[in-house]
Amino acid sequence: MAKKKGGRGKKKLETLFLVCEETGDYNYTIRRKPGGEKLKLKKYCPRLRKHTIHNEKKK
Repeated sequence: MAKKKGGRGKKKLETLFLVCEETGDYNYTIRRKPGGEKLKLKKYCPRLRKHTIHNEKKK
C-alpha cells in the first residue's frame, strides 16, 4: 500500500452563521476553517433595511 506524503492533517471547513445583533436573525452563512477570532462584520439586514453589526455564531 502506498503511504500518504506529508504528515499534515487538513482542517475541515465548518459552517457558521452571521447573526444580526439588533434582530437576532440568521442572515448569512459562511464556511471557514476552525480557530481564530470570531467575526464581527457590518452587513445588510433585510428586516431593518440597513447595515448592522453581525456576529459569528455556531448553530
